[in-house]
Amino acid sequence: MPINITMPALSPTMEEGNLSKWLVKEGDTVKSGDVIAEIETDKATMEVEAVDEGTVAKLVVAAGTEGVKVNALIAVLAADGEDVAAAASGAASAAPAKAEAAPVPKAEAAPAKAEAAPAPAAAAASVSADGNRTFSSPLARRLAKEAGIDLSGVAGSGPHGRVVKSDVEAAVAGGGAKAAPAPAAAAPQAAAAPAPAAAPKGASEEAVLKLFEPGSYELVPHDGMRKTIARRLVESKQTIPHFYVSVDCELDALMALRAQLNDAAPRKDNAPAYKLSVNDMVIKAMALALRDVPDANVSWTDNNMVKHKHADVGVAVSIPGGLITPIIRKAEQKTLSVISNEMRDLGKRAKDRKLKPEEYQGGTSSVSNMGMMGVKNFAAVVNPPHATILAVGAGEQRVVVKGGEMAIATVMSVTLSTDHRCVDGALGAELLQAFKGYIENPMGMLV
Repeated sequence: MPINITMPALSPTMEEGNLSKWLVKEGDTVKSGDVIAEIETDKATMEVEAVDEGTVAKLVVAAGTEGVKVNALIAVLAADGEDVAAAASGAASAAPAKAEAAPVPKAEAAPAKAEAAPAPAAAAASVSADGNRTFSSPLARRLAKEAGIDLSGVAGSGPHGRVVKSDVEAAVAGGGAKAAPAPAAAAPQAAAAPAPAAAPKGASEEAVLKLFEPGSYELVPHDGMRKTIARRLVESKQTIPHFYVSVDCELDALMALRAQLNDAAPRKDNAPAYKLSVNDMVIKAMALALRDVPDANVSWTDNNMVKHKHADVGVAVSIPGGLITPIIRKAEQKTLSVISNEMRDLGKRAKDRKLKPEEYQGGTSSVSNMGMMGVKNFAAVVNPPHATILAVGAGEQRVVVKGGEMAIATVMSVTLSTDHRCVDGALGAELLQAFKGYIENPMGMLV
């Protein structure tokens, strides 16, 4: 009996991925554990291993195909002793059936939603016919698009009238969007509906392009990572009330200790066993500060405050086309040398897009360091489910006052962005003072 290979879910939230590369070809024999393909998610490229043994009868989805849904058929194996040609022909006949089956839920719902045919594009744009903007969560927009619901006619129960998942589900259960009378009256003009459907999204890009001379630009489609970054940043700014606290930290003691520790590093294979960076020490200081101020090591949910038992610190790493935040788990318990080597490994694999989802998903807080780029200070955007993120600027020599006299010190400005729903200003300041204490008295990170 043919063995179906389907698109795997490589993370709990994955809905689709790009089939980047096949590492086998039709006719190849594979056994359990063999790497057969590379799948590209929004932030990483991961290898897929065969679960069963057999001969590759048919590669149903071609390499380079984007947006392949989880559980969609991508290949067929012929079991041991099975006719390969028969298995391949079975795969060819099965593929159209799957394609036809996919739209059935929408087709069943179509009669009830016929009046809202233009809705999917309007939902994506979140702009009603009269130009009023409707705020909604990304999940609500996706559900509305699938169900043919016009978000401008759905009453939002979220913060500031924001349309959330439950509102869309209620609209679907009620037989359609809670639309205003005007759209309902216009519904009979079904013949004209298809043209306006794509108008809101297309008009926006068209309006932008009209500002530029023809031929003076090129259009570069957004990849999955850029779309994910955009979606999460919009979600963060729309749902999280940001609050910012800044402080200056003197680095001279830290720089001196760092030099001592690096000079004392044992050698392994003719190279030092570790090489500490300022960023490694910033990660450790942040983790210890979260340990010392546990009320700030939290995540917000509508029903509960999630208080974390460990400081899992995500570190922003710039990669081509975007950024990713690999996580140092239980950073408060790890030595500086362990953090340094772990960060070096994670950073390298992040740039190669070889991280596993569990290595960059979750975490309790983040650090974003732009000091090496000469940036003096900046404010970062909180990355849900985190409640805090620390933006780190460059260390530079500045004039400071000590004992009533001017002196020169190496100073680094840092800004803590907090989710004001769970980390108030005073609590954020307490966390930042704890961080500053470890940076300016770095021996405390060694005991």
